[in-house]
Amino acid sequence: MTIDQFDFKGKKVIVRVDFNVPLDENGKITDDTRIRGAVPTLKKVLADGGALIIMSHMGKPKGKVNPKLSLGQITEAVSAAIGVNVKFAPDCGKAADAAAALQPGEALLLENLRFYPEEEGKPVGVEKGTPEFDAAKKEMKERQKEFAKTLASYADAYIMDAFGTAHRRHASTAVIADYFDADHKMLGYLMEKEVTAVDNVLSNIRRPFTAIMGGSKVSTKIGIIENLLGKVDNLILCGGMTYTFAKAQGGNVGNSICEEDKLDVALSVIAKAKENGVNLVLGTDCIAADAFSNDANTQVCPAGNIPEGWEGLDAGPESRKAFADAIKGSKTILWNGPAGVFEFDNFTGGSRAVGEAVAEATEAGAFSLIGGGDSVACVNKFGLADRVSYISTGGGALLEAIEGKALPGIVAIKG
Repeated sequence: MTIDQFDFKGKKVIVRVDFNVPLDENGKITDDTRIRGAVPTLKKVLADGGALIIMSHMGKPKGKVNPKLSLGQITEAVSAAIGVNVKFAPDCGKAADAAAALQPGEALLLENLRFYPEEEGKPVGVEKGTPEFDAAKKEMKERQKEFAKTLASYADAYIMDAFGTAHRRHASTAVIADYFDADHKMLGYLMEKEVTAVDNVLSNIRRPFTAIMGGSKVSTKIGIIENLLGKVDNLILCGGMTYTFAKAQGGNVGNSICEEDKLDVALSVIAKAKENGVNLVLGTDCIAADAFSNDANTQVCPAGNIPEGWEGLDAGPESRKAFADAIKGSKTILWNGPAGVFEFDNFTGGSRAVGEAVAEATEAGAFSLIGGGDSVACVNKFGLADRVSYISTGGGALLEAIEGKALPGIVAIKG
């Protein structure tokens, strides 16, 4: 069933969205990309005469109630986005009465799903690899099914529109789908767009294909990096990963972030790139700082020759030029992760150079796919959102889809 085929009139519809938006210290949203992404699906249900039950997680409360991660803080923003006064259910597991009272054209936002450990389905407070853990895991799977059944009981139909969590088999992203037949569960517009965008990158690769992988750790990206080495022409590795690669090649990285236990992995990536004929572009210089602070003293130095007491916080001018040169000649571009500590205004230069180059290449006819919270925040911060082809709401989900993995949130709907 597709969202355009279904008749929502008089139906209650529970929609899994990804409203895991960044908040400042006053609980105000600093980037509403994810809310805006879900609006077409939510408005479709309301316009067709349905009643909306919206559910999402926020942050990592690990199965405990945390007021700082309450979705109550964003109710006003969601109301403004969809044009109706959204009610709030302060306990997602006890919202049956609030859901039953909903009239066509009305909307209800449930509290953070992850306040319940059953949402993620992971045993809490038991050590992995013990007999107790195995028993607790089995028990939690049953509890997860019950939790999903409760959520499903609020509605007549289910829409999965949270691409950002589609790679997780959670109660609200996959298990809940078991309680709806094929005619009463569907992907939302955002999910359909995301799946198409990934297909565009993987099935219609126009070369040269360049992937830009940023962020702090090699360990979190190694699966995708190895997968990309079999697909891309250029692979740019930037951000904090730079210093693990620099150290692996015998450099001094001062106080820079560096995964000592991944030096062999870095060397293996360099060797595989060579083997596969991939142009691996690593940062050669950096903007180093004498403290992790926007106001720190800075100097430009080689990425493999950083003085003691200093740390690399951004790509240097030579690196920026090398990144931009590789990007500008590309026809397909994937960008995940910043080139520096872009949250500090004085260390945005590397990420801005990458973003500008991606925008220029896009304007020259390339297809550019931007994914992962930080890359999306970069694009928005630099005002480049309307100069790239597609901005994905998913980080991990996008990377797993590009790795060729089946995403549980999609399999639960499409089989």
